[in-house]
Formats: sequence, structure tokens, C-alpha cells
Amino acid sequence: MSSIRAIVVDPDVPGRFAIKEVEAPQPRPSETLVQVEAISLNRGEVMYTKAGRRPGWDLAGTVIKQAANGTGPQVGSRVVGMPPDAGAWAEQVAVPTNMLAAIPDEVTFAQAATLPTAGLTALHALEKGGFLLHRRVLITGSTGGVGLFALQLARRSSAYVVGTARQARNEALVREAGADQVIVGDDLEPARAYGPYDLIIESLGGKALASALSQISPGGTCVTLGWSVSPSVTIDLSNFNATGGVTLYGLRMSTELQRRAASEDLTRLAQMVAEQKLRPPIEVEASWHEIGDIAQRLLERQFTGKAVLHLA
Repeated sequence: MSSIRAIVVDPDVPGRFAIKEVEAPQPRPSETLVQVEAISLNRGEVMYTKAGRRPGWDLAGTVIKQAANGTGPQVGSRVVGMPPDAGAWAEQVAVPTNMLAAIPDEVTFAQAATLPTAGLTALHALEKGGFLLHRRVLITGSTGGVGLFALQLARRSSAYVVGTARQARNEALVREAGADQVIVGDDLEPARAYGPYDLIIESLGGKALASALSQISPGGTCVTLGWSVSPSVTIDLSNFNATGGVTLYGLRMSTELQRRAASEDLTRLAQMVAEQKLRPPIEVEASWHEIGDIAQRLLERQFTGKAVLHLA
């Protein structure tokens, strides 16, 4: 049986991630075999380090075997994708064709690798707000990969956008990505001056989510992506109900992708990158041999945006 190298969780090595020999993937009829060139990191996959697990949601590379059923990109195509059961951090990965998209020549593998989780999450979150022309949008966690993509996409929708930055030094970054106003710190109360908001994309949790829910306009939507600060929140229902017609939407990408395949949206995002209408927020590029160090830096918030690793 042939083998490949992949990143595997190993609690006994520094950084808890090791590159090891594993069994080569055997694609199903509807899966394409991809030679991976670049991967990107997300906090969620880095946080859950169960021994023996093979992490990885995002990859970009070249098709080396087309799906047996004849669907999807042909051999030699440059592609971006996300395997539904993780395991993207490997030399070769079998990806369902509906989770894979060809990328234009103008898009690098590094740029493409940032799109699946962060780009799709931002896109789906913004869509929950409907038509955003001249509407007010608040995006928390604006210095992360999802936040920086969401800022750009919201600005392109001609929304009035308010972003957040925990550190004052990152205010310029958030404005450059598309924010009309920037709130510094985790306290969202200063954002009230620019609301109420038709759409809030919230990823901090805790007091920030409680504050966000009190700043939504009637009929507006708050999309919660997670809780980088706290999973616990106390909501004043009297204020929440008094607003009227407010929606709190818990966005989980695995559920979203059951409703709509990733391939078309990845194609859209990659084309926007090619046309320089969307800038992948890559802040760190390194070899995958540095996975342990880069993953730890991500958890400690030592950089903004996305980290991309090359399989070289």
C-alpha cells in the first residue's frame, strides 16, 4: 500500500503536530485526487488536538486524478477545496467535486488556500443580511481571516461598515479592509453611536454578543460565528423582544454546505481575487514543517489575518 506524508496530532512532540507517513487516499467515484501545494490554518482546527487526528480544512493544489464519474476539474487543473471530513494538511487529498473549484492563473496557491473556511464563512454570514446597499453592518473580530474577508465583501456591497480591533495598532488594518468606523477593544457599547444595525456578524461571544443584540434594528439579523472571548452570554429579553423581528442566527459551515455546495462560491471568490476585487489577508507564510510554531502563534493571537503553509 502506497503512503504519503500528512500532519498528524502527536501530543509527544513540541507544538503537538508532526509530519508522518500515512496511507495514501483512495478517491471515491465522485472525488478528485489533489496534489496539495498550500494549506491555511484556522483557530478551530488548531484548538482541537486529539491524539492521532489529521486536521485540515483548507487546501489548494493541482488535480492529479479526475473523479471517476467524470465530474469536476480535469487532471492538471489548479484548484482550491475543502474535504468534508478534514485531513487537508497532507501531500495528497481526495476531495468531493462539489467541494472543489478551479482557480484562475492569476490566483496563487497561497491566496486560494485562504478561501474555503474564512472566505465562505464571511460570504454566508453576509448573505443572512440580504440586500446590503446603504445598510449598516457591524463586524466583530475584524482582524481575523473571516472578519477581514467580511469587511471587504460588505464594502463591495455598498454597506456602511463598522469593524472592531482589540488593539489600537490594528485600527488602520480594519479601515483599509473596508470599515467606515472602527471600535477599539472588546466593548461594543461605543458602536451604538453608529447603529442600529441591519446585520451584525459576531464572533466574540459573551458580553459582546449581549451588547450586539441590543443594537440591531427592527427586522435585523445577528449572525454568531463562535466565541473567541466567552461561550456564555446573558441576554436581556425585554430589550431583545422590544426591538421586534430580530433574528439570532447560529452559523455552522458544515450545515451551510449541506444546503449549498462549496464549488460555485469558491469559484466566485477566486474570480474576485483574480480581478483584484478581494484581497486574501495573508499575514504569515511558511513551510509546513513549521506547523507547530505557527499554530501556537495563531492561538496566542500573535498575528492578524491568515497563515498559509507551503508543502515544499
